[in-house]
Amino acid sequence: MSKHARNRIKPGVINWRHLFAIALMGAVFAALVLRAAYIQVISPDRLRQQGDLRSLRVTSTQMPRGEITDRNGEELAISVPVDAIFADPKVVLEKGGLADKRRWQALAQVLGANEKELMNKISSDPTRRFVYLQRQVTPAMAHYVKELKIPGIGLRRESKRYYPTGEVDAHLIGFTSIDDHGLEGIERTYDDLLTGQPGKRRVRKDGLGRVVESLGTLQVAEKPKNIQLTIDQRVQSLAYRELKKAVDYFDATSGSVVVVDVHSGEVLAMASVPSYNPNNRATLKPYELRNRAITDVFEPGSTCKPLAMVAALEAGIVKPGDKVDTNPGWMRLGGRLVSDEHDLGIIPLSTILQKSSNMGIAKLALSISKEQLLGTYTKFGFGSPTGIDLVGESDGIFHYDRPRWSDFELATLAFGYSISVTPAQLARAYATLGNDGLANPLTIIKGMPHLPAEQIIKPKTAREVLHMMESVVAPGGTGVRAAVPGYRVAGKTGTARKAVAGGYGNQYVASFAGVAPVSNPQLAVVVMINEPQGDQYYGSQVAAPVFSSVMGGALSLLNVMPDAITPDMRVAAVDKEVPRG
Repeated sequence: MSKHARNRIKPGVINWRHLFAIALMGAVFAALVLRAAYIQVISPDRLRQQGDLRSLRVTSTQMPRGEITDRNGEELAISVPVDAIFADPKVVLEKGGLADKRRWQALAQVLGANEKELMNKISSDPTRRFVYLQRQVTPAMAHYVKELKIPGIGLRRESKRYYPTGEVDAHLIGFTSIDDHGLEGIERTYDDLLTGQPGKRRVRKDGLGRVVESLGTLQVAEKPKNIQLTIDQRVQSLAYRELKKAVDYFDATSGSVVVVDVHSGEVLAMASVPSYNPNNRATLKPYELRNRAITDVFEPGSTCKPLAMVAALEAGIVKPGDKVDTNPGWMRLGGRLVSDEHDLGIIPLSTILQKSSNMGIAKLALSISKEQLLGTYTKFGFGSPTGIDLVGESDGIFHYDRPRWSDFELATLAFGYSISVTPAQLARAYATLGNDGLANPLTIIKGMPHLPAEQIIKPKTAREVLHMMESVVAPGGTGVRAAVPGYRVAGKTGTARKAVAGGYGNQYVASFAGVAPVSNPQLAVVVMINEPQGDQYYGSQVAAPVFSSVMGGALSLLNVMPDAITPDMRVAAVDKEVPRG
């Protein structure tokens, strides 16, 4: 074939393939355009939802728990930042995190955990994305774990509750769970106030978990409230120290001290023993959790006699200068015996309290109506809450609405049997006496609204009984050891046998309750010590010295002026050449 003939042959097959390729590419491109248009315009929701599931997240703004402070601003409960160690099992397994045995041995060692158990947490469910390894670790532990650089092991910031005063305030403050929810005490009662409300916002994250876009706030954070207690930590520490010394010395089962401002009803101290350390609850026993000042009830014994005296004076059957015949020192009521240790004969009303005469107070109680005696106890708050609003508070045991009371029961009621009260209830009753008969509910939170004070007895009656109670701590009285140098003290001892099945046993509750200074009452203090061992178990021996230390120290700390000059003070004044006038 000639060269000219070859030039005339056209490459038809090649042209067809070229056109086919162009058409195919056009079709693919058109399909892509149509698919993109379908996805973007006609039906975008499904893939958009899939993308959002992979990138949209809701994050919370963690709010530290509110602080709890005493009346002077001293911190009693604070939140400190700590770290939690967590694992992402999927990441750990995908990146071979379990292969390096030495790092896992080091991790188990620092966490105090078993290495196999730790690794089983990861391998037991490979699809899990989050598991805690240990919560609330120390900064040193967190730094060590970070330096191990195990794939899938990370740190998460959280907060831990810390209680600077430890066991001194444990029953009052309580504690929180590892998730920062209140479980006991103030922490539990006011959990909502202390917790606040965390803020929430929607964000978009990239594949590395970094926030690349903020899409708005879902919930505005509410700051937690700080709580200020009426407690004066100086007085609280003093009360706890003196109480613990007495409980240990007398080998008692437990004890409580309550200190109340008589004019406001504010609780300045509320201590109980045994206590516990809320910062380390590894060995905590359930019975140690009780705030015995509000949960435990006891028969108050002779500390009730001033209230029975109030009932007699209010009923008008006696006047302060009158006398009562207690001869022959005993009497039978319904076949049962009421007696004094000695026959005191004919004695004035003040001596009934000074010598703690069962005969004298029983005769006064039986000379008034049942309604007058029971009504007086009820008005002083026995059988009802104190108003302190703490979890676990007991109302006590007082069946004032019972239709029938025998003479013997009314007589024993006058000297503190047939009734059970809490130390807080008794403290409120004595604070009322010190406040001229004006009863305030007890308060533990500064600034918290409460019911108004109520005048339950005549101011004159309250002052008359206080003056009678001064003789209790004077020479010849049962409570001499409760005296406070420089201050006039009105108080009453109490010693009551503990009830057992079928009667009363050989264990006692020793107590002392009082008010000072008598010329201008400021504080009411109640001391209760449960089951002191040995030969000394009377309130005058066991509770009165604790009262003296707590009352004297509290008055000094609060700068309350002395209202009595003792011989020791006169000598000191002369030595210092202080002018007296």
